[in-house]
Amino acid sequence: MNIKKLISYILLFAFLDQLTKILITEILSSGSSIPVVPGFFNLVLTYNRGVAFGFMSDWSEPFRLVVISLTSVMAFSLLIWMYVKTYRSYKLHSFAIALILGGAIGNIVDRVRYSAVVDFLDFHINTYHWPAFNVADSCICIGVFILLIAKE
Repeated sequence: MNIKKLISYILLFAFLDQLTKILITEILSSGSSIPVVPGFFNLVLTYNRGVAFGFMSDWSEPFRLVVISLTSVMAFSLLIWMYVKTYRSYKLHSFAIALILGGAIGNIVDRVRYSAVVDFLDFHINTYHWPAFNVADSCICIGVFILLIAKE
């Protein structure tokens, strides 16, 4: 996949993530929810100050910001290096990298705007809830999954 197409996909995934977050913040107030499939799926509005599953949410703000920033720079660098050195000629791998980078950018935009990430997809069975997540998180997970299973 050429660099222009890669960037287009990255921007598309980041845009879709931000669009859904704008819509959900217009519809819901923090902590409220709308049942979509009773007993299984709600739309909620939460702000995650940590990373995956709220990890680091109780860390001090300056330290958490430094760790998240350094980790993000390292991850972006690794993904760009993987694309340039190996995956540029593989469409599926390039698409996976675009998913990951687009999702990461979507969540970084939230961190700049809110000092937290907007999460709103709440899947559950009765009272057991999977941690709320968003479109960016889905893009990142799908992209990583594709990289793990894709053949060259």
